[in-house]
Amino acid sequence: MRINELSVGKRIDKVGVSPTMRIAAEAKMMKASGENIIDLSVGEPDFPTPQNIKDAAKKAIDDNHTKYTINAGTIELRKAISQSLKMDYNLDYDIDEIIVSNGAKQSVYNTIMATVHVDDEVIIPAPYWVSYPQMVTLAHGEAVIIPTTRESGFKLTPEQLTKAITPYTRALILCNPSNPTGAAYSRNELEEIAEIVSKHHIFVIADEIYAKLTYDDFEFVSFASLSEKIKKRTVLINGVSKAYAMTGWRIGYTAAQKNVIDGINKLQSHSTSHANAIAQQAAIEAITGPQEAVEFMRKEFEMRRNFFHEELNKIEGISCDKPEGAFYLFPDISKLFHHSTDVLKVDSSFDLAMYLLYEAKIATVPGSAFGAEGYLRMSYATSMNNLEEAVKRLKSAVNKILGK
Repeated sequence: MRINELSVGKRIDKVGVSPTMRIAAEAKMMKASGENIIDLSVGEPDFPTPQNIKDAAKKAIDDNHTKYTINAGTIELRKAISQSLKMDYNLDYDIDEIIVSNGAKQSVYNTIMATVHVDDEVIIPAPYWVSYPQMVTLAHGEAVIIPTTRESGFKLTPEQLTKAITPYTRALILCNPSNPTGAAYSRNELEEIAEIVSKHHIFVIADEIYAKLTYDDFEFVSFASLSEKIKKRTVLINGVSKAYAMTGWRIGYTAAQKNVIDGINKLQSHSTSHANAIAQQAAIEAITGPQEAVEFMRKEFEMRRNFFHEELNKIEGISCDKPEGAFYLFPDISKLFHHSTDVLKVDSSFDLAMYLLYEAKIATVPGSAFGAEGYLRMSYATSMNNLEEAVKRLKSAVNKILGK
């Protein structure tokens, strides 16, 4: 008789823990023990959720919006999302072409699980958000990582995409603006990618969660808006977490052809069911209510980006380009490799991230977590006071590595 021991399945053994969450957890433990940690590791706005959104949630409780909703999300919220996509990007989606999920992360996961078949190849430009390859692995697909370069602005080139496509290619994941680099694609760049996508009959998972956070008058273009033909090949992912400082509310959404949404709806009905009912009411207010807070936060992020970018480039051994969007800098720190302190030799981005955490009390994320060794991701979604202090600590810690 076979004896079954309690253990995880083989597919879970192939998946690693999110490095961003691991470092963030270490930083939080140090902070809880009294350490003065400046956390530049986690991608969430430091601003509170705008008051009108919080008030809408309180009213939702008082009005007893505390029961199950439709699995795909309330009709009111999906109507609001539909109207927003039309107003912002001139995109027409019926409410049955939209599903609301527990954050944009679940939206991406659901999409991959519902559309990627066994051994399908999914092209993922690196640096990539840490969870994309793991999600493809969980779907029994094959993540095809395409390294981009600083010279290309960390953006996938048409030549790279064309070369990567095989008869097994199912999809391309395009994060725009990018986490972790902040790079954003122009209309011309997106049109070049769209032409290749159409020619080879693959589809695009367009993660556009940072769409409202672009700077220097950069004009964001939603991939699905390029043409009706491209819209049919696009699964659009977005949500309220970044633009409205609502990360903990866990509301994301997917917009796509009805057959894709129907498949995701089936999957979600057997996993989490619908998103939080109260948070859905708050999201309606976020999308349809006053937008001044979004612009205020965007301008603050732009100011912080400008300051942090300029100061990082003054530190010997660190070099950084100015990104168009999101709230991250992705500096090249490879010149700091192969230097030693009394207790540590820095040979990788992980080594440097841990050194900065313990020596400078600054939490960052190693570029290796994003498929880009030699870089660090630093979030400027924190106060100017923290950024100013972080610069001082960074200079001191780097000088120590360099023996100064």
